[in-house]
Amino acid sequence: MRSPAVSTCCLALALASTPALARLPFEGQAAVEFMATADVVAMKPLPFGVTKPFKVTLDDGERTAHAVWKTIDAVNPHHRHFSTDRAETYFRDSYRHEIAAYELDELLGLGLIPPTIERQIDGQRGSLQLWVENSITEAKRLKLERLPPDSRRWSEQRYAVRLLHQLTGDTDASNVSNILVDPDFRLYVIDSSRAFHLRGALHRAEGLRRFPKPVLERLRALTPEILDEKLGPWLTRGQLKALIARRDRLVELAARLIADQGEKAALFAWRKPSPGPTVLPE
Repeated sequence: MRSPAVSTCCLALALASTPALARLPFEGQAAVEFMATADVVAMKPLPFGVTKPFKVTLDDGERTAHAVWKTIDAVNPHHRHFSTDRAETYFRDSYRHEIAAYELDELLGLGLIPPTIERQIDGQRGSLQLWVENSITEAKRLKLERLPPDSRRWSEQRYAVRLLHQLTGDTDASNVSNILVDPDFRLYVIDSSRAFHLRGALHRAEGLRRFPKPVLERLRALTPEILDEKLGPWLTRGQLKALIARRDRLVELAARLIADQGEKAALFAWRKPSPGPTVLPE
C-alpha cells in the first residue's frame, strides 16, 4: 500500500467521529506558506509504500501539522503495470508529479488533492503534502462497510475523482488505497507520483458518465500556455502535450454526454469543499 492510513485500533472510530474531528488544518495559500516555512521537528519513515515516504511533523511556533515527504524521482524505460499488464516505454515515478497534480487540481477548483509543495529537507528536494488527519483509505472503508450518509454527494465526488484520474493519466488510479476518506466522507486523492504518462488517450473512461459543471468550464478554458506556466516546472514537454490531448478527449466526452442525455443529467454543481477544524492525534 502506498498511502497514509490510521492504525487498526482507530479504524472503527475514524468514520464515526464528529465533523469537528476533520480533515486538514488549513488549505490554499495558508497551507502552502506554512509548509514552506515551518520547522521540521520530526521525521519517521512510513512502514509502507514503494516510494519510501516519510511522515514529517512541522511546527511554526504556533501551529503543528503533519505532512508526507517524498523524494522519489526515477525513470524506468521498460515498466509493465501490474494491474493492467500494460507495457510503458517511458515510466516515471516522481515526487514532481505530486506537485503538478496539486497545481492542476487548484486550476480546476476541485479541492481533491491536499496542499503540496516542493521543499528541500536535509539537502534533498522532494514533495511535501499536508497529511489528512483522522482519515482512512477507501480500501479500509470498503472493508468496514461504512456507507456515506449522502449518496448523491458521494457519487458526485467519485465522478470528480475519476475526472482527475483521467486527466492526469494516473497509472495507479485503480488502487483505492490512494483515496482517503475523512470523517465527513470527503474524498481526497493522494499518491500521484505515477501520474502524467505520455499517452494522450483515456483509459477506461466509460466509468465517467457525469461531469462537475464549473470544473468542466475550467477544463475547457485550460490552454497550453496556462499549463506550461503552472505545471511546466514539474512536467516535461511530452507530458504537457499528453495532458492537453487527454483534456481534449474529456471535453469531447462531456459534449457527447450532454448531447445524448441533456445537460441536467450529464452535469452537476460543484463547490470546492472548505476545510473544517482539525484535531491532531496525541
